[in-house]
Amino acid sequence: MKRKIYKGVARGKVKAPPSKSYAHRLLICAALANGESKISGVSQSVDMQATLECIGALGAEFTKTGDSVSVFGGIKESRRVFNCHESGSTLRFLLPLALLTGEECTFIGSERLMSRGLGVYEEIFEKQGILFKRDNCSITLSGRLKPDVFTVRGDISSQFISGLLFALPLLNGDSVINLTTQLESRDYVDITIDAMKRFGVEIEKGENTYYVRGNQSYIASNQTVEGDFSNSAFLEAFNILGGDVSVIGLNDDSLQGDKIYRKHFRDICNGTPKIDVSDCVDLAPVLMAMASMKNGAEFIGTRRLKIKESDRASAMQAELAKLGVDVEVYENRVTVGAGVTAPQEALFGHNDHRIVMALTVILSKVGGEIDGCEAVSKSYPDFFDVISVLGIESETV
Repeated sequence: MKRKIYKGVARGKVKAPPSKSYAHRLLICAALANGESKISGVSQSVDMQATLECIGALGAEFTKTGDSVSVFGGIKESRRVFNCHESGSTLRFLLPLALLTGEECTFIGSERLMSRGLGVYEEIFEKQGILFKRDNCSITLSGRLKPDVFTVRGDISSQFISGLLFALPLLNGDSVINLTTQLESRDYVDITIDAMKRFGVEIEKGENTYYVRGNQSYIASNQTVEGDFSNSAFLEAFNILGGDVSVIGLNDDSLQGDKIYRKHFRDICNGTPKIDVSDCVDLAPVLMAMASMKNGAEFIGTRRLKIKESDRASAMQAELAKLGVDVEVYENRVTVGAGVTAPQEALFGHNDHRIVMALTVILSKVGGEIDGCEAVSKSYPDFFDVISVLGIESETV
């Protein structure tokens, strides 16, 4: 879907979208708890639908009314197919949980999702004698996860750590996760531990170690998803371009690491900063976009941008070039120039919701078209409706 974005200045007050990070985790915990839990504030995004389908495959039952989901938890043994669509979080969180019954199961999803690295799990499962067979469109597992001492690098996606943490308390024995390097995106693991605690499961944290007591039980609980800082960043980014947008419903004491965007926005407005995105890779597209509108910036800790919905550094390089901005991409560093001009051709969203939203903010200043705007359905399906209320008009072309 190609969309034309008209020039405009965003003004108004808007409610923060619900946190995708918290919603994934709360739904999974509810699925693991015997009894009924109610999770309020679940978005209609494609990623949320993927997690709902997969907890259903796990054995939980659910009903959805508006933005509330009633989950009747409990893992059931049956031959299962888990359709993760394009959700990397769903895939990485559910893989260890699918091994709790010991039965064969299959994960399916988009080709891009299935091509994303899963080496961490492959090594763990091979060590435990678990079948892990993959092709371009599926992953087949057979075997049962066992208590163990798991040695994992910390400079990989935190979702691998979270996936293990969800499953290990349900095993018949204690486990330990030892990190061999400093953990990147630690805040996301903290969100996982917080969600588990709300359902009665405790994890003991060391500096680079997680101690997990086995034979625990998830206890049904009613929870509300808090506002999302990751997607709110795209709304407040309009303020850098002269807008006056107030986002309400954000928890200033939140564990979400992406709340740091406000500091990074200030730095971008006050000079040519060096910004480390290793703990906030989802902010990279909007930070790069805003840097291009001001004085440029240098970004470090960018290695993991390659394994997101798109190769985000290369995607931003290609699209900012159409806007007259030079971007240099290195192994773990990206430099972004400045001087945005109106594009002479349509921009491309690279099937990445955050690329589309970042480019939309830029085009609100210079005007233009983006092809592939349907990607916003992954996390923020009503994004264009929301910014229309704020005064940024667009239309399908």
